Amino acid sequence: MSDLFDAAAAKNLASTAPLADRVRPQTLADFVGQQQLLAKGKMLRRVIEQDAISSMIFWGPPGTGKSTLARIIAAMTKSRFVQLLAVASGVKEFREIIEQAQQERKYHQQRTILFIDEIHRWNKAQQDGLLPYVEQGVITLIGATTENPSFEINAALLSRCQVFVLEQLTIDEIRAIIERALQHGFEKGQVRIEPAALDVLAHLANGDARIALNALDFAVQAHGSARPVVLTQLELQEALQKSHYLYDKTGEQHYNIISALHKSIRGGNADAALYWLGRMLEAGEDPLYVARRLVRMAVEDIGLADPRALEQAIAAYQAAHYLGLPECDVALAQCAVYLARAPKSVAVYQAYQRVKQDVQQTMDAPVPLHLRNLPRLPGGKAGAPTKLMKNLGYGKNYQYSPDYDWKENQQYLPDSLADRRYIAPQNKKNP
Repeated sequence: MSDLFDAAAAKNLASTAPLADRVRPQTLADFVGQQQLLAKGKMLRRVIEQDAISSMIFWGPPGTGKSTLARIIAAMTKSRFVQLLAVASGVKEFREIIEQAQQERKYHQQRTILFIDEIHRWNKAQQDGLLPYVEQGVITLIGATTENPSFEINAALLSRCQVFVLEQLTIDEIRAIIERALQHGFEKGQVRIEPAALDVLAHLANGDARIALNALDFAVQAHGSARPVVLTQLELQEALQKSHYLYDKTGEQHYNIISALHKSIRGGNADAALYWLGRMLEAGEDPLYVARRLVRMAVEDIGLADPRALEQAIAAYQAAHYLGLPECDVALAQCAVYLARAPKSVAVYQAYQRVKQDVQQTMDAPVPLHLRNLPRLPGGKAGAPTKLMKNLGYGKNYQYSPDYDWKENQQYLPDSLADRRYIAPQNKKNP
Protein backbone atom coordinates (compact mmCIF):
# COMPACT_ATOMS: atom_id res chain seq x y z
CA MET A 1 0.00 0.00 0.00
CA SER A 2 2.81 2.35 0.91
CA ASP A 3 4.46 1.59 -2.42
CA LEU A 4 1.32 2.64 -4.27
CA PHE A 5 1.09 5.78 -2.16
CA ASP A 6 4.75 6.60 -2.76
CA ALA A 7 4.35 6.05 -6.51
CA ALA A 8 1.29 8.30 -6.62
CA ALA A 9 3.07 10.97 -4.62
CA ALA A 10 6.08 10.80 -6.91
CA LYS A 11 3.86 11.09 -9.98
CA ASN A 12 2.07 14.11 -8.51
CA LEU A 13 5.38 15.73 -7.60
CA ALA A 14 6.68 15.20 -11.13
CA SER A 15 3.56 16.75 -12.65
CA THR A 16 3.91 19.89 -10.53
CA ALA A 17 7.68 20.24 -11.04
CA PRO A 18 8.92 23.21 -13.06
CA LEU A 19 8.73 22.71 -16.82
CA ALA A 20 12.53 22.75 -17.10
CA ASP A 21 12.68 19.66 -14.88
CA ARG A 22 9.71 17.93 -16.52
CA VAL A 23 11.30 18.06 -19.96
CA ARG A 24 14.92 17.62 -18.95
CA PRO A 25 16.59 15.39 -21.58
CA GLN A 26 17.49 11.89 -20.41
CA THR A 27 19.71 10.90 -23.33
CA LEU A 28 22.25 12.48 -25.62
CA ALA A 29 19.81 12.02 -28.49
CA ASP A 30 17.41 14.47 -26.83
CA PHE A 31 20.09 16.91 -25.71
CA VAL A 32 20.08 20.15 -27.73
CA GLY A 33 23.21 22.18 -28.39
CA GLN A 34 26.94 21.78 -27.69
CA GLN A 35 27.57 19.86 -30.90
CA GLN A 36 31.19 20.99 -30.76
CA LEU A 37 31.48 18.53 -27.84
CA LEU A 38 28.74 15.96 -28.40
CA ALA A 39 28.44 15.40 -32.14
CA LYS A 40 29.12 11.86 -33.36
CA GLY A 41 32.81 11.11 -33.14
CA LYS A 42 33.66 13.93 -30.72
CA MET A 43 35.93 12.92 -27.85
CA LEU A 44 33.52 13.72 -25.02
CA ARG A 45 30.75 11.71 -26.63
CA ARG A 46 33.09 8.77 -27.21
CA VAL A 47 34.27 8.60 -23.60
CA ILE A 48 30.67 8.83 -22.37
CA GLU A 49 29.51 6.04 -24.66
CA GLN A 50 32.52 3.90 -23.70
CA ASP A 51 31.93 4.53 -19.98
CA ALA A 52 35.47 5.87 -19.70
CA ILE A 53 34.90 9.31 -18.23
CA SER A 54 37.28 10.97 -15.79
CA SER A 55 36.84 14.04 -13.62
CA MET A 56 35.87 17.12 -15.61
CA ILE A 57 34.77 20.73 -15.40
CA PHE A 58 31.92 22.15 -17.48
CA TRP A 59 32.42 25.87 -18.07
CA GLY A 60 29.76 27.94 -19.78
CA PRO A 61 26.99 30.54 -19.44
CA PRO A 62 23.80 29.80 -17.45
CA GLY A 63 21.19 27.56 -19.03
CA THR A 64 23.49 25.81 -21.50
CA GLY A 65 22.94 22.28 -20.14
CA LYS A 66 25.77 21.74 -17.66
CA SER A 67 23.72 19.95 -14.98
CA THR A 68 21.59 18.11 -17.55
CA LEU A 69 24.69 16.78 -19.29
CA ALA A 70 26.09 15.60 -15.94
CA ARG A 71 22.88 13.66 -15.24
CA ILE A 72 22.94 12.08 -18.69
CA ILE A 73 26.54 11.00 -18.15
CA ALA A 74 25.63 9.39 -14.81
CA ALA A 75 22.72 7.52 -16.39
CA MET A 76 24.71 6.33 -19.41
CA THR A 77 27.64 5.18 -17.30
CA LYS A 78 25.39 3.56 -14.71
CA SER A 79 27.07 5.51 -11.96
CA ARG A 80 25.56 6.72 -8.73
CA PHE A 81 24.81 10.42 -9.14
CA VAL A 82 25.07 12.86 -6.24
CA GLN A 83 24.57 16.59 -6.64
CA LEU A 84 25.87 19.37 -4.40
CA LEU A 85 25.12 23.05 -4.69
CA ALA A 86 28.35 24.78 -3.71
CA VAL A 87 26.65 27.73 -1.99
CA ALA A 88 24.48 25.49 0.22
CA SER A 89 26.79 22.61 1.14
CA GLY A 90 29.28 22.21 3.94
CA VAL A 91 31.84 19.80 5.37
CA LYS A 92 29.20 17.54 6.95
CA GLU A 93 27.38 16.88 3.68
CA PHE A 94 30.66 16.32 1.84
CA ARG A 95 31.92 13.77 4.37
CA GLU A 96 28.65 11.83 4.21
CA ILE A 97 28.89 11.69 0.42
CA ILE A 98 32.49 10.46 0.54
CA GLU A 99 31.68 7.77 3.12
CA GLN A 100 28.76 6.53 1.04
CA ALA A 101 30.89 6.60 -2.13
CA GLN A 102 33.55 4.51 -0.43
CA GLN A 103 30.91 1.97 0.65
CA GLU A 104 29.39 1.76 -2.83
CA ARG A 105 32.80 1.31 -4.38
CA LYS A 106 33.87 -1.36 -1.86
CA TYR A 107 30.72 -3.48 -1.69
CA HIS A 108 28.93 -2.86 -4.98
CA GLN A 109 31.76 -1.82 -7.32
CA GLN A 110 29.68 1.20 -8.28
CA ARG A 111 31.27 4.50 -9.16
CA THR A 112 29.94 7.75 -7.70
CA ILE A 113 29.72 10.87 -9.81
CA LEU A 114 29.76 13.94 -7.60
CA PHE A 115 28.30 16.89 -9.45
CA ILE A 116 29.11 20.24 -7.82
CA ASP A 117 27.13 23.10 -9.27
CA GLU A 118 28.80 26.52 -9.06
CA ILE A 119 32.03 24.88 -7.95
CA HIS A 120 33.81 28.23 -8.22
CA ARG A 121 32.01 29.23 -5.01
CA TRP A 122 33.96 26.66 -3.00
CA ASN A 123 36.97 28.18 -1.27
CA LYS A 124 40.54 26.91 -1.58
CA ALA A 125 40.31 24.61 1.45
CA GLN A 126 37.10 23.01 0.19
CA GLN A 127 38.55 22.48 -3.27
CA ASP A 128 41.74 21.02 -1.78
CA GLY A 129 39.55 18.60 0.18
CA LEU A 130 38.40 17.03 -3.09
CA LEU A 131 41.92 16.19 -4.29
CA PRO A 132 42.63 12.88 -2.50
CA TYR A 133 39.22 11.40 -3.38
CA VAL A 134 39.54 12.42 -7.01
CA GLU A 135 43.05 10.97 -7.19
CA GLN A 136 42.00 7.70 -5.49
CA GLY A 137 38.96 7.32 -7.72
CA VAL A 138 36.53 7.37 -4.80
CA ILE A 139 34.53 9.93 -6.76
CA THR A 140 34.45 11.15 -10.32
CA LEU A 141 34.06 14.88 -10.10
CA ILE A 142 31.96 16.89 -12.51
CA GLY A 143 32.05 20.57 -11.65
CA ALA A 144 29.95 23.25 -13.30
CA THR A 145 30.93 26.87 -13.37
CA THR A 146 30.03 30.08 -15.14
CA GLU A 147 33.43 31.55 -14.24
CA ASN A 148 36.80 31.00 -15.90
CA PRO A 149 38.27 27.86 -14.25
CA SER A 150 41.79 29.21 -14.73
CA PHE A 151 41.01 31.87 -12.14
CA GLU A 152 38.41 30.19 -9.92
CA ILE A 153 39.56 26.56 -9.61
CA ASN A 154 42.71 25.61 -7.72
CA ALA A 155 45.56 24.68 -10.03
CA ALA A 156 46.06 21.28 -8.36
CA LEU A 157 42.41 20.31 -8.80
CA LEU A 158 42.21 21.80 -12.30
CA SER A 159 45.21 19.74 -13.41
CA ARG A 160 43.27 16.58 -12.53
CA CYS A 161 40.20 17.55 -14.53
CA GLN A 162 39.42 17.90 -18.21
CA VAL A 163 37.79 21.26 -18.96
CA PHE A 164 34.95 21.36 -21.50
CA VAL A 165 33.62 24.72 -22.67
CA LEU A 166 29.87 24.90 -23.24
CA GLU A 167 28.74 27.65 -25.58
CA GLN A 168 25.76 29.97 -25.32
CA LEU A 169 22.77 28.35 -27.05
CA THR A 170 21.77 29.77 -30.42
CA ILE A 171 18.31 31.13 -31.18
CA ASP A 172 17.56 28.06 -33.30
CA GLU A 173 18.60 25.75 -30.45
CA ILE A 174 16.40 27.64 -27.97
CA ARG A 175 13.54 27.38 -30.47
CA ALA A 176 14.07 23.60 -30.71
CA ILE A 177 14.04 23.27 -26.91
CA ILE A 178 10.77 25.23 -26.68
CA GLU A 179 9.15 23.09 -29.38
CA ARG A 180 10.21 19.93 -27.57
CA ALA A 181 8.78 21.29 -24.31
CA LEU A 182 5.42 21.95 -26.01
CA GLN A 183 5.33 18.31 -27.11
CA HIS A 184 6.46 16.64 -23.89
CA GLY A 185 5.77 19.10 -21.07
CA PHE A 186 1.99 19.46 -21.40
CA GLU A 187 -0.98 17.38 -22.39
CA LYS A 188 -0.74 16.60 -26.07
CA GLY A 189 -2.03 19.42 -28.25
CA GLN A 190 -3.31 21.48 -25.33
CA VAL A 191 -0.63 24.19 -25.41
CA ARG A 192 0.41 25.93 -28.62
CA ILE A 193 2.37 29.09 -29.32
CA GLU A 194 2.03 31.59 -32.14
CA PRO A 195 5.07 31.67 -34.49
CA ALA A 196 5.77 35.33 -33.65
CA ALA A 197 5.58 34.52 -29.93
CA LEU A 198 8.02 31.65 -30.39
CA ASP A 199 10.49 34.00 -32.07
CA VAL A 200 10.16 36.55 -29.25
CA LEU A 201 10.80 33.90 -26.62
CA ALA A 202 13.76 32.44 -28.48
CA HIS A 203 15.38 35.85 -28.84
CA LEU A 204 14.73 37.21 -25.34
CA ALA A 205 15.89 34.05 -23.57
CA ASN A 206 19.45 35.25 -24.15
CA GLY A 207 20.74 31.78 -24.97
CA ASP A 208 19.50 30.41 -21.62
CA ALA A 209 17.19 27.39 -21.97
CA ARG A 210 16.01 27.60 -18.36
CA ILE A 211 14.83 31.19 -18.78
CA ALA A 212 12.90 30.25 -21.92
CA LEU A 213 11.23 27.26 -20.28
CA ASN A 214 10.37 29.12 -17.08
CA ALA A 215 8.77 31.95 -19.06
CA LEU A 216 6.78 29.45 -21.13
CA ASP A 217 5.62 27.67 -17.97
CA PHE A 218 4.62 30.96 -16.34
CA ALA A 219 2.60 32.06 -19.36
CA VAL A 220 0.71 28.75 -19.41
CA GLN A 221 0.02 28.85 -15.65
CA ALA A 222 -1.50 32.31 -16.09
CA HIS A 223 -4.34 30.60 -18.01
CA GLY A 224 -5.21 28.44 -15.03
CA SER A 225 -6.97 25.19 -15.96
CA ALA A 226 -8.35 26.55 -19.23
CA ARG A 227 -7.38 24.43 -22.21
CA PRO A 228 -6.47 24.55 -25.00
CA VAL A 229 -4.05 27.48 -24.72
CA VAL A 230 -2.59 29.47 -27.61
CA LEU A 231 0.15 31.76 -26.33
CA THR A 232 0.51 35.13 -28.05
CA GLN A 233 3.48 37.40 -28.60
CA LEU A 234 2.12 39.90 -26.07
CA GLU A 235 1.80 37.21 -23.40
CA LEU A 236 5.36 35.98 -23.91
CA GLN A 237 6.74 39.52 -23.83
CA GLU A 238 4.91 40.07 -20.56
CA ALA A 239 6.13 36.74 -19.15
CA LEU A 240 9.71 37.46 -20.12
CA GLN A 241 10.58 41.11 -19.80
CA LYS A 242 14.31 41.33 -20.33
CA SER A 243 15.61 42.28 -16.92
CA HIS A 244 18.42 39.69 -16.94
CA TYR A 245 21.71 40.12 -18.75
CA LEU A 246 24.67 37.85 -19.38
CA TYR A 247 27.01 40.09 -17.46
CA ASP A 248 28.80 39.81 -14.14
CA LYS A 249 30.40 42.94 -12.74
CA THR A 250 33.10 40.87 -11.02
CA GLY A 251 33.41 38.03 -13.52
CA GLU A 252 34.94 37.32 -16.88
CA GLN A 253 32.10 38.95 -18.83
CA HIS A 254 33.01 42.24 -17.13
CA TYR A 255 36.56 42.08 -18.48
CA ASN A 256 35.58 40.70 -21.88
CA ILE A 257 33.04 43.44 -22.54
CA ILE A 258 35.18 46.34 -21.35
CA SER A 259 37.93 44.92 -23.58
CA ALA A 260 35.49 44.84 -26.50
CA LEU A 261 34.54 48.48 -25.83
CA HIS A 262 38.18 49.56 -25.72
CA LYS A 263 39.10 47.72 -28.90
CA SER A 264 36.02 49.03 -30.73
CA ILE A 265 36.99 52.60 -29.87
CA ARG A 266 40.60 51.92 -30.85
CA GLY A 267 39.40 50.53 -34.17
CA GLY A 268 37.14 53.54 -34.81
CA ASN A 269 33.86 51.57 -34.80
CA ALA A 270 31.34 53.87 -33.11
CA ASP A 271 28.43 51.43 -33.52
CA ALA A 272 30.25 48.62 -31.73
CA ALA A 273 31.44 51.04 -29.05
CA LEU A 274 27.83 52.07 -28.36
CA TYR A 275 26.69 48.45 -28.23
CA TRP A 276 29.32 47.30 -25.73
CA LEU A 277 28.77 50.44 -23.65
CA GLY A 278 25.06 49.64 -23.57
CA ARG A 279 25.73 46.04 -22.55
CA MET A 280 27.51 47.29 -19.46
CA LEU A 281 25.27 50.18 -18.49
CA GLU A 282 21.98 48.31 -18.97
CA ALA A 283 23.29 45.46 -16.80
CA GLY A 284 23.98 47.92 -13.97
CA GLU A 285 27.71 48.50 -14.31
CA ASP A 286 29.08 51.38 -12.24
CA PRO A 287 29.05 54.35 -14.66
CA LEU A 288 32.11 55.85 -12.97
CA TYR A 289 34.07 52.69 -13.76
CA VAL A 290 33.12 53.05 -17.43
CA ALA A 291 33.95 56.76 -17.36
CA ARG A 292 37.39 56.09 -15.88
CA ARG A 293 38.11 53.62 -18.65
CA LEU A 294 37.03 56.15 -21.27
CA VAL A 295 39.50 58.63 -19.79
CA ARG A 296 42.22 56.05 -20.16
CA MET A 297 41.23 55.37 -23.78
CA ALA A 298 41.36 59.09 -24.53
CA VAL A 299 45.03 59.30 -23.61
CA GLU A 300 46.15 55.80 -24.62
CA ASP A 301 44.66 55.58 -28.11
CA ILE A 302 43.97 59.17 -29.15
CA GLY A 303 46.48 61.22 -27.20
CA LEU A 304 48.08 64.11 -29.03
CA ALA A 305 46.17 63.42 -32.24
CA ASP A 306 43.20 65.14 -30.55
CA PRO A 307 43.97 66.52 -27.07
CA ARG A 308 40.31 67.53 -26.71
CA ALA A 309 39.44 63.84 -26.38
CA LEU A 310 40.74 63.95 -22.81
CA GLU A 311 38.56 66.99 -22.12
CA GLN A 312 35.54 65.11 -23.45
CA ALA A 313 36.32 62.07 -21.30
CA ILE A 314 36.82 64.15 -18.13
CA ALA A 315 33.55 65.96 -18.83
CA ALA A 316 31.79 62.62 -19.27
CA TYR A 317 33.22 61.43 -15.95
CA GLN A 318 31.95 64.56 -14.21
CA ALA A 319 28.52 64.12 -15.81
CA ALA A 320 28.39 60.51 -14.62
CA HIS A 321 29.40 61.64 -11.13
CA TYR A 322 26.75 64.38 -10.96
CA LEU A 323 23.90 62.50 -12.62
CA GLY A 324 24.39 58.78 -12.06
CA LEU A 325 22.34 56.20 -13.93
CA PRO A 326 20.16 56.34 -15.93
CA GLU A 327 20.61 60.06 -16.67
CA CYS A 328 24.33 59.85 -17.45
CA ASP A 329 23.99 57.16 -20.13
CA VAL A 330 23.84 59.57 -23.07
CA ALA A 331 26.82 61.55 -21.78
CA LEU A 332 28.91 58.37 -21.72
CA ALA A 333 27.54 57.35 -25.12
CA GLN A 334 28.51 60.74 -26.59
CA CYS A 335 32.01 60.35 -25.23
CA ALA A 336 32.34 56.82 -26.61
CA VAL A 337 31.28 57.98 -30.08
CA TYR A 338 33.64 60.99 -29.94
CA LEU A 339 36.56 58.75 -29.00
CA ALA A 340 35.73 56.20 -31.68
CA ARG A 341 35.56 58.89 -34.38
CA ALA A 342 38.61 60.85 -33.21
CA PRO A 343 41.99 60.53 -34.97
CA LYS A 344 44.27 58.10 -33.21
CA SER A 345 47.83 58.32 -31.91
CA VAL A 346 49.63 55.95 -29.58
CA ALA A 347 52.90 57.91 -29.63
CA VAL A 348 52.73 59.03 -26.00
CA TYR A 349 51.44 55.65 -24.81
CA GLN A 350 54.27 53.78 -26.56
CA ALA A 351 56.83 56.34 -25.44
CA TYR A 352 55.84 55.88 -21.82
CA GLN A 353 56.04 52.09 -22.16
CA ARG A 354 59.67 52.54 -23.24
CA VAL A 355 60.26 54.88 -20.31
CA LYS A 356 58.86 52.30 -17.88
CA GLN A 357 61.09 49.64 -19.38
CA ASP A 358 64.19 51.80 -18.91
CA VAL A 359 63.20 52.74 -15.37
CA GLN A 360 62.69 49.08 -14.47
CA GLN A 361 65.68 47.60 -16.30
CA THR A 362 68.44 50.19 -15.88
CA MET A 363 70.15 51.58 -12.81
CA ASP A 364 68.75 54.68 -11.13
CA ALA A 365 70.99 57.06 -13.02
CA PRO A 366 71.94 60.24 -11.14
CA VAL A 367 70.48 63.56 -12.22
CA PRO A 368 73.12 65.54 -14.17
CA LEU A 369 74.66 68.21 -11.92
CA HIS A 370 73.49 71.13 -14.04
CA LEU A 371 69.86 69.94 -13.67
CA ARG A 372 69.87 69.46 -9.92
CA ASN A 373 67.79 71.53 -7.56
CA LEU A 374 68.70 75.19 -8.02
CA PRO A 375 66.31 77.91 -6.84
CA ARG A 376 66.18 81.29 -8.54
CA LEU A 377 67.58 84.17 -6.50
CA PRO A 378 66.23 87.76 -6.53
CA GLY A 379 67.02 89.39 -9.87
CA GLY A 380 66.69 86.11 -11.72
CA LYS A 381 70.20 84.85 -10.99
CA ALA A 382 70.76 81.18 -10.21
CA GLY A 383 72.25 80.15 -6.91
CA ALA A 384 73.04 76.86 -5.12
CA PRO A 385 70.91 76.09 -2.02
CA THR A 386 73.91 75.39 0.22
CA LYS A 387 77.66 75.88 0.14
CA LEU A 388 78.22 72.13 -0.06
CA MET A 389 75.92 71.87 -3.07
CA LYS A 390 77.72 74.75 -4.71
CA ASN A 391 81.06 73.09 -4.12
CA LEU A 392 79.74 69.86 -5.61
CA GLY A 393 78.71 71.73 -8.75
CA TYR A 394 74.92 71.72 -8.37
CA GLY A 395 73.48 73.87 -11.15
CA LYS A 396 76.85 74.65 -12.67
CA ASN A 397 76.67 75.57 -16.37
CA TYR A 398 72.88 75.30 -16.42
CA GLN A 399 71.43 77.26 -19.36
CA TYR A 400 68.24 79.07 -18.34
CA SER A 401 65.93 78.41 -21.30
CA PRO A 402 64.30 81.89 -21.54
CA ASP A 403 67.77 83.46 -21.76
CA TYR A 404 68.43 81.37 -24.87
CA ASP A 405 65.01 81.86 -26.47
CA TRP A 406 64.35 78.19 -25.69
CA LYS A 407 67.04 77.16 -28.18
CA GLU A 408 69.75 76.16 -25.70
CA ASN A 409 71.85 73.12 -26.40
CA GLN A 410 72.21 71.10 -23.23
CA GLN A 411 71.74 67.53 -22.03
CA TYR A 412 68.55 66.71 -20.12
CA LEU A 413 68.79 62.93 -19.72
CA PRO A 414 71.30 61.07 -17.52
CA ASP A 415 74.64 60.31 -19.12
CA SER A 416 73.79 56.62 -19.50
CA LEU A 417 70.66 57.50 -21.51
CA ALA A 418 71.86 60.68 -23.18
CA ASP A 419 70.93 59.58 -26.70
CA ARG A 420 67.68 57.81 -25.80
CA ARG A 421 64.61 58.88 -27.80
CA TYR A 422 61.17 57.86 -26.53
CA ILE A 423 58.98 59.88 -28.87
CA ALA A 424 59.46 61.32 -32.36
CA PRO A 425 60.40 65.01 -32.67
CA GLN A 426 57.46 67.40 -32.84
CA ASN A 427 56.35 68.68 -36.23
CA LYS A 428 53.13 69.64 -37.99
CA LYS A 429 52.26 66.01 -38.76
CA ASN A 430 53.35 64.78 -35.36
CA PRO A 431 52.08 67.14 -32.63
